[in-house]
Amino acid sequence: MKYILLLLPIIFTSIANAQSKASIAGRLIDKEYNDEPLAFGNVLIKGTTIGTTSDIDGVYSFENLNEGNYTLVYSFVGYETQELEVALEAGKKVSIDVDMVASAAALDEVVITSNTRKKTESALLLEQKNAIEIKQNIGIEELSRKGVSDVASAVIKTTGISKQEGSNTIYVRGLGDRYNSTSLNGLPISSNDPEKKNISLDLFSTDIVEYIAIDKVYGPKISGDFAGGNVDITSIDHKGKGMFDISLGTNLGANTMDKFNAFKLQDGPNKFGFSSYGVPNNPLSGYNFQNSLAPVKEKPLGSAIGLKAGRSFKIGEEGSLNLFATASFDNGFEYRDGINQSVNAQGAKLKSFNQERFAYNTNTTGMFNANYRINTNHKIAYNFLMVNSSSQTRDAYHGFIRDIAEEDNGLIQRNTYVQNTLMIHQLLGNHKLSDKFNFDWAASYNKVEGDMPDRSQNTLKYSDTRGGYLFAQNTITDNHRYYQNLIEDELAANLAISYKLNEDEDGNSKGKVSLGYNGRFKKRDFEAIQFNFRIAGSQLNSVVDPDNLDAFLNQNNYNNGWFGIESFAGLTPQTYDGEQIIHAGFASLEYSLSDKLSAMAGLRFEKVEQTVSWRTQLDASGKSNTFNRNEFLPSILLKYELNEKQNLRFAASKTYTLPQFKERALFIYEDVTEVKVGNPDLYPSQNYNVDLKWELFPKNSELLSFTAFGKYILDPINEITLASSTNDISFINTGDSGYVYGAEIEVRKDIFNFDEEYSNKLSAGLNASYMQTHQDLDSDKIRKETNYNTNLTHDTSSFTGASDFLLNADVSYIKDFKNDANIMATLAYSYNSDKLYALGVETKGNLVDKSVGTLDFILKTKLNKNLGIDFTIKNILNPAIERVQENASENITVMSYKRGAFFRLGLEYKL
Repeated sequence: MKYILLLLPIIFTSIANAQSKASIAGRLIDKEYNDEPLAFGNVLIKGTTIGTTSDIDGVYSFENLNEGNYTLVYSFVGYETQELEVALEAGKKVSIDVDMVASAAALDEVVITSNTRKKTESALLLEQKNAIEIKQNIGIEELSRKGVSDVASAVIKTTGISKQEGSNTIYVRGLGDRYNSTSLNGLPISSNDPEKKNISLDLFSTDIVEYIAIDKVYGPKISGDFAGGNVDITSIDHKGKGMFDISLGTNLGANTMDKFNAFKLQDGPNKFGFSSYGVPNNPLSGYNFQNSLAPVKEKPLGSAIGLKAGRSFKIGEEGSLNLFATASFDNGFEYRDGINQSVNAQGAKLKSFNQERFAYNTNTTGMFNANYRINTNHKIAYNFLMVNSSSQTRDAYHGFIRDIAEEDNGLIQRNTYVQNTLMIHQLLGNHKLSDKFNFDWAASYNKVEGDMPDRSQNTLKYSDTRGGYLFAQNTITDNHRYYQNLIEDELAANLAISYKLNEDEDGNSKGKVSLGYNGRFKKRDFEAIQFNFRIAGSQLNSVVDPDNLDAFLNQNNYNNGWFGIESFAGLTPQTYDGEQIIHAGFASLEYSLSDKLSAMAGLRFEKVEQTVSWRTQLDASGKSNTFNRNEFLPSILLKYELNEKQNLRFAASKTYTLPQFKERALFIYEDVTEVKVGNPDLYPSQNYNVDLKWELFPKNSELLSFTAFGKYILDPINEITLASSTNDISFINTGDSGYVYGAEIEVRKDIFNFDEEYSNKLSAGLNASYMQTHQDLDSDKIRKETNYNTNLTHDTSSFTGASDFLLNADVSYIKDFKNDANIMATLAYSYNSDKLYALGVETKGNLVDKSVGTLDFILKTKLNKNLGIDFTIKNILNPAIERVQENASENITVMSYKRGAFFRLGLEYKL
């Protein structure tokens, strides 16, 4: 008892002291990014060593402070430093929320990091944690660590996404091009390829990227033409002092080393990827083609150059103007050889080749943006982007051609050059009308021109008796020159107004109501013309040199009657035109049902009209086809915060999938071993989607998440082979329904941190997806709804393009030194299992792309704050890329080749 009495004064003194103490708490709010929390901001009590950092929710606090007057200093790199006076009373708690605004006169380190907060992996994980939506973000820091130089390579590093080897098609959860969408700053981007819905993401250099957001879960602000995912590219918004950056690089492919002195390309195309030639004058009355058929030798050593510049200006008391521009050019060479063939249901060869390919690709990118902040409430931005890409291939197919060269003595030479130019203009505005009302608007104009000027093809066979190659001619199209042009214009507009609901007792808004409109107005004009060379019968035994066909195909021999020139309909080209108009309105409600449970419910209505008209060799009279749809698209998302570090999320929605112009136009796209033809009877699919996700954020740079998902699709669209005796492929609603279900896991972990003063750590990341796809196939449905009388080989199948298993893994070591020097090494591995390419018919087996795994090594160093060097090896394992036809009797390899490893060395200098 006496000890208790002795302790009482101590206890009462402690209680009195506690009651006399004061505290401060609050949040840092990022006014540059829609009032999001600002994590990792610094808060210091001036004149002391007492300081703290805001957490991932922007919250900071000081406890056990004495009564009195204090000055708090709030700072973050690239943002204006603020000082606030506060008077504390004993036993009281003061709450101070601070709006943080970007500085127009930032420190030098802002130039280096260029708005670090949005680009760091930890900052993007913070955004992912706090958002109601289920999304994945990739920033510049992660792109750099993984040695990614274009958006396509970035996207396939994320969970559940793969790319079809040898093409630019991206698959999200097993769903291909038609199920996905692409946008830039929230505005749609037109496709550069008549065969694709989405633009090739490898056209976009990461030099223009602030971060990439991948939505695999539908929300009311996203276009309803959605089932797999939406990729939104946010362009760079430079903030800070003036900067200038120059980079140089060179690259070499392992396969091209063996052909270094014998690398063959076609004559004509400009080496920078810009060309201006096209259909010659009077092509039917003389041999007036300007480009030679003889190959041109090149040294296959690639190069790259890039320039970046940016600066911020302060305007008045509150305004600022941020300017950024970049221009880059890179090129590269590839060589490969391997099997490429088509066979029937019994395995008999239709065409069977060893294909040799020489390829040269260029990419020129230019971007300018201006972001004008009138004040903290009003911002306007202008973005301009130009991307010009070119692809040049010279293919030689040696082997079997049925009815032409059945002793493996055939040779088809095809020279193809494609130039695609994309021009984008965007104007965007954000306006805080009051504490509760926000108004956002955006408009864009996209123009795409895709040009294939002068593709040439010649078919030859070797004659032992004549001792050389002869022209082969089974049909007039065996030897031709082909010209194709696509122009697409698209206008788009977004309008959205949001209203913050009343605040709770802690001063936080209970939610938000949003209303909006989206409009898309797209028009496509496509035309193509082919000039066929009819070789005179008397000249079919004349020996020709495959590398000097100009010796035969020239004006003199045309005058002598050795060959004639014909086309489908004189100088009238084959055409198809497409027009698509979409008006959409949406409404959404975000609401905090409790401290832990939040919800977003949305409804979107879309009125869709699509018209396709054509005049082609399959229908010379010309026809058109129109469909109109009214789509009501509900969605709901729920987020439950299990604790400060864990979330549980649920989402459900209805969407649809539109056919593309080229899928509905009765036009033939011919390759050497396959032909694709449009189907005017194709119509949209309906999709029902559900997701359940658990996520854990152990630290601000770490993540563990697990997602289960499912999709039910009505009237799914597939590519099918039309007949067993050919390799013609079309696009068909192949059954009444299908479904997809699967699971995804993602892990990001700091394994070791060897040094507290300087970053010296080993980290790893892994994401994997397992999925099953199933669809019922109905041959009667196809015969009833189309003009194709075909019998599918199987009654059920997986979806085309769907891999059961996807894996991405990487290990990185990062070491910082004094004077801003560092070194970063990453080993990255990707794997996808077998996936269906096209459905078989009439007992002909399905075409299946076999599994493939790739390994890359990336080494990046900074010697000081100005100079950096990087070295990359891509495709180290050099796996075989294979496609098989799964006939009943056996699997037959119809395509097989190896791309070889690729080496790149780069130098970067920053002023």
